[in-house]
Amino acid sequence: MNATRQIHVDKVTVNIGVGEAGERLVKAQKVLEMVTGQKSVQTISKNVNRDLGIRVGMPLGCKVTLRGDTAEEFLQKSLPIRERKIYEYSFDREGNMSFGISDYTDFEGMKYDPEIGIFGMDISVVLRRTGNRITQRALLRRRIPKSHRVGRGEAIQYMKENYDIEVVE
Repeated sequence: MNATRQIHVDKVTVNIGVGEAGERLVKAQKVLEMVTGQKSVQTISKNVNRDLGIRVGMPLGCKVTLRGDTAEEFLQKSLPIRERKIYEYSFDREGNMSFGISDYTDFEGMKYDPEIGIFGMDISVVLRRTGNRITQRALLRRRIPKSHRVGRGEAIQYMKENYDIEVVE
């Protein structure tokens, strides 16, 4: 097989949406740092929702982006929590996958801390082929042709082969 046609995990994003700034957001950031081992970044609202009391620029949650070997290791730790079963609707048509974990204490070695409470998280996995840099580079920026993009079927097949998951319909 051609080396540029091989699929790999580009990044894994772990997100906790709190919905408010303050003490709960600080606790959520602490949970993300415990689970991933990296410093988290606050996510900021981009629009107004008066019913929920949300303003532009208000911190609503936190996230961590993992790349390379750390992303693959985190994925290996998080898939057994879901018993290696992912629903088919979790894959989008561009080869990305998302799933949720209801409690951080499900991770191996994590214990419940009454000061923190219970926090669930969303995990998003981006699968790409080599050569994606042409979409981000400064000079001679190009689009990736459809034949080189990762499709839904290819993403499901890759996850089955490399991470031994079962896709439930």
